[in-house]
Amino acid sequence: MTENQLLKIAQDFGSPIYIYDAEKIERQYKRLTNAFKDVKSLKINYAVKALSNISILKLLHTLGSGIDTVSIQEVQLGLAAGYKPEQIIFTPNGVSLDEIEVAAKLGVKINIDNLSILEQFGTKHPDIPVCIRINPHVMAGGNAKISVGHIDSKFGISIHQIPHILRIVENTKMNINGIHMHTGSDILDIEVFLYASEILFETAKQFKNLNFIDFGSGFKVPYKTGDIETNIEELGKKLSKRFNDFCKEYGKELTLAFEPGKFLVSESGNFLAQVNAVKQTTSTVFAQIDSGFNHLIRPMFYGSHHDIVNISNPKGKERFYTVVGYICETDTFGSNRRINEISEGDVLCFKNAGAYCFSMASNYNSRYRPAEVLWYNNKAHLIRKRETFDDIIKNQVEVDFSSKKEKALVK
Repeated sequence: MTENQLLKIAQDFGSPIYIYDAEKIERQYKRLTNAFKDVKSLKINYAVKALSNISILKLLHTLGSGIDTVSIQEVQLGLAAGYKPEQIIFTPNGVSLDEIEVAAKLGVKINIDNLSILEQFGTKHPDIPVCIRINPHVMAGGNAKISVGHIDSKFGISIHQIPHILRIVENTKMNINGIHMHTGSDILDIEVFLYASEILFETAKQFKNLNFIDFGSGFKVPYKTGDIETNIEELGKKLSKRFNDFCKEYGKELTLAFEPGKFLVSESGNFLAQVNAVKQTTSTVFAQIDSGFNHLIRPMFYGSHHDIVNISNPKGKERFYTVVGYICETDTFGSNRRINEISEGDVLCFKNAGAYCFSMASNYNSRYRPAEVLWYNNKAHLIRKRETFDDIIKNQVEVDFSSKKEKALVK
């Protein structure tokens, strides 16, 4: 998409607004499948939590993707988007047995990462196949909040507890059809990923009737010019060979599964916001926009970087700005960024806004969540309406305090 096209969408639909490029999502999906073309059976399950708009799910469905879900609501959303139950895997953490049973009743694949829940589920439903999420005790990911495979993580069953898993399986006679891991997001070194994969292969040998091995995801995408990204082609070449060799050793053709979210949708997204005011202090020039961490929390929550471009003045002289929001908290999107000269009313574009951006938005300060647009076949399609005041209050229930006042007046 061009900057003029983005600007036109902001003019037509208002700001702030999220805009996703369907062609970029399609390219990333094909890039991943091409990297693993030497694997006979490959399954990509898009991680719904990254961007859960139903139109995005439908787009990925047309490409042949399954989905990875972490809540019963995401399961229901996938079914509403047209996915068959067998195309959905349910990988929750810390949910109740009841929620897992609801998902199982819907017919989706079940992935369990808790010994207690595994035993309870296996005892009650030994005939329902279950995937097991292990914790490989490998530290990977961009920071502590998105590194989920280390020894102190709440995710997965420790590899040191494999004997406990085997005892539960033997006692309940349950059917284990898959082994899964996820080490974390923003993986820089594929050798770390391959090291964790060897742990997964060793674990898989303990189970004789597997159908698939799920390697999670966490592939890093570039957030700025010259940024490091996961070399997916090199990973595909090395892991494909190792996986094919393992299948021969195992004596059965298995499916290699991934659950990418950020890799598929991050770079497709642009977040546009208008400048309310330019404020000069003794040492800083603030560009204050009509948004805040209620719309884009990643810079404040993860310390993540999003390139910021002034698409209203792309040829203007560069100056240093600190871009901040309108929330009554410190909501800084970027400090001392070199950006083309900004004037009030200009539209700023935040890059890499496709993953974990709108899906983490809120109504903090009673602000409305923004609209979403999908750029598809050279046309802007509104895929989520901007919220209104009715959306803010529709689930609130007012208490009638008038009777109390009347009693007080009578006394």
